[in-house]
Amino acid sequence: MSTTTSGSTNPGDTGSTTWSNWAGNQTARPHRTVSPASVEELAAAVRAAAEDGLPVKAVGSAHSFTAIAATDGVLVRPDRLTGIREVDHRGGTVTVESGLPLENLNLLLEHAGLALTNMGDIMVQTVAGATSTGTHGTGRSSASLAAQIKGLEIVLADGTVSTCSPTENAELFAGARLGLGALGVVSAITFGVEPAFRLTALEQPMSFAEVTDRFEELATGNEHFEFYWFPHTEGCSTKRNNRSEGPGAPLPPFRKWLDDDFLSNTVWEGACRVGRRFPATIPGIAKLASKAWSERTYTDVSYKVFTSPRRVRFVEMEYAVSRAAVTGVLRELKALVERSDWKISFPVEVRVAPADDLWMSTASERDTAYIAVHLYRGTRDQGYFTEVEKIMTAHQGRPHWGKLHTRDAEYLAGVYPHFGEFTALRDKVDPERRFGNDYLRRVLGS
Repeated sequence: MSTTTSGSTNPGDTGSTTWSNWAGNQTARPHRTVSPASVEELAAAVRAAAEDGLPVKAVGSAHSFTAIAATDGVLVRPDRLTGIREVDHRGGTVTVESGLPLENLNLLLEHAGLALTNMGDIMVQTVAGATSTGTHGTGRSSASLAAQIKGLEIVLADGTVSTCSPTENAELFAGARLGLGALGVVSAITFGVEPAFRLTALEQPMSFAEVTDRFEELATGNEHFEFYWFPHTEGCSTKRNNRSEGPGAPLPPFRKWLDDDFLSNTVWEGACRVGRRFPATIPGIAKLASKAWSERTYTDVSYKVFTSPRRVRFVEMEYAVSRAAVTGVLRELKALVERSDWKISFPVEVRVAPADDLWMSTASERDTAYIAVHLYRGTRDQGYFTEVEKIMTAHQGRPHWGKLHTRDAEYLAGVYPHFGEFTALRDKVDPERRFGNDYLRRVLGS
């Protein structure tokens, strides 16, 4: 359904539509939607919104589960801001516009013989959406996408275009690298990159007891370690990614299709639908699923190992806790599931990250482990997320900004060492809250 807002002269105005996110759990009806094709058009759209007294929010591929991008004002779609500004081999940077999907960035970098140091496990997000919400992968010493930013171009509340880096507008850079969309609309990002490299992946089943007992060994002994625990079972699937000098040895096309497409998406979707309709079948499905992922190893271009297709839709909560606390937290979570009547079809995902210096990063000044819980779309929560969140907050957990949680500014100010600096910067650059919405009012305060 679409209606056109009359009298608008915004660049790229596409009228008003009902917006929803990828998971379908968030919707909004913006007053108008714009798709600027240049930073000048973006700045004009922000100025026009100010003249009309409307808030502004930018949205990428809508992969956040929270309402962080929702607005009843002006919704900015950056799908025409996808240009490549500069590839600097000598300086080890690449500058791209904010709406470029990560998949396209990876193809550009592969062609140029370059790579990002670390990535999350999907690449459908836009570069600005991924960095502004704190998208991360897993890494012993390599941090989130936002931590790889070397410079930003951002449109501020008065429509001015500002550039920032560690040496230019350093305070703005400190906040805007992971800015939650609260400081302005990012129009371009400069990433630090490195020469292209290969990763060898070793995927191996392991028991819950073994992986938790050996967690520190596995996390420190591998460049990138993660695992999935299947509730209602003792089974886990572990993944270790390490750099390789050897020749590429990618999965054969049929094996890749069978494992990563057919089993992990088509068959898994069917299993989740059965589990949603008949919850009593879920423990049995979980036992089968925990045994379906057999050991395999392969070597490929880095981003092809970091990422995989994810088409089964779900909702997610993820908390970051101190890495030193993670095994205890996981054991509490397992005990919680075992004493409940819940039937949980999705595995629990565990990753790690080093401490970083980003003000609003979930790993800010703390070596971190991430614990993510999921529910298949349409599944009734029945208290699962609520009770998991109680465990996480008891351990000073920090919620992922783009994933479901109920925390507010009072709580978050106590777990983020630079929370006050970020909100003070927001007061300075957006005193009228041009980029505000209900979600930001909850997590940052008025």
